[in-house]
Amino acid sequence: MKKLEEARRAYESTPIPEELSSRVEEGIRQGRSARQRRQRLRRRWFSAAACVMLLIAGLNVSPTVAQAAAEVPVIGGLFRVLTFVSYDKTEDDINYSVTVPEVDAESALAETVNKAIQEKVDQHLAKAQQDWEAYREAFFATGGTEEQWAGRQMDVIVDYEIKFRSDTEVSFVVTMAEGWVSAMEERTCYNLNLTENREITLEDLLGENWAEISTAAIQRQIDEEPQKYFAPEDGGFTAVDENTAFYIREDGVPVALFAKYEIAPGSTGFPEFPLG
Repeated sequence: MKKLEEARRAYESTPIPEELSSRVEEGIRQGRSARQRRQRLRRRWFSAAACVMLLIAGLNVSPTVAQAAAEVPVIGGLFRVLTFVSYDKTEDDINYSVTVPEVDAESALAETVNKAIQEKVDQHLAKAQQDWEAYREAFFATGGTEEQWAGRQMDVIVDYEIKFRSDTEVSFVVTMAEGWVSAMEERTCYNLNLTENREITLEDLLGENWAEISTAAIQRQIDEEPQKYFAPEDGGFTAVDENTAFYIREDGVPVALFAKYEIAPGSTGFPEFPLG
């Protein structure tokens, strides 16, 4: 007990440093600031969570709400390829599965490409609706009944795939398709150099003799299985030119892409030929 009393007197007689008060006040300020930061972060988190929930709900309601729903970075900071619109819905017996890309870059080329893609998508959707309506009218005009019509549906698809990306370039393919009694599918290749603000050509990849190199490479592959392709006199392959579609493979090799029925029967699908 005596020792405890001595310790108490020693504690009370200990001089208080002059700077202690300011340190205590500073500690209080830091604590208050940390608490305020935590509150701000908590509010931001709840706000972000609410936005995500709204976005997820919006994907099934409005295509425009789905802008930038998914991001696929091509390279950090310079440009990106984004999912601009993504939605799945059924309307008037048409099943829509639509995913539209957008090139996000400070580039006139990106703006031009995005506009071209959107115009093609709009045309594709409008044509699909017209085709389906024309088929429905013809069906009933030729004696079809409501019972026979029941269950008939059309699939309308828009999608894209990034084939190649580097620090300055990107290559991707946009696919647009209809699936019903007859089927239609179109693929468009986009090969872009965003820093030089121009499209990539086969000459960029294969040199000044690109046409001869490409033509020889394709003909060599056709000769391995000639039965799969039309003969030249029947509309088959003859030569590569500036209009030949291609994408760039992951390893940098260009791949020529032909439409269905362009140089071969439909059973061959979409003929592709590596040019490297």
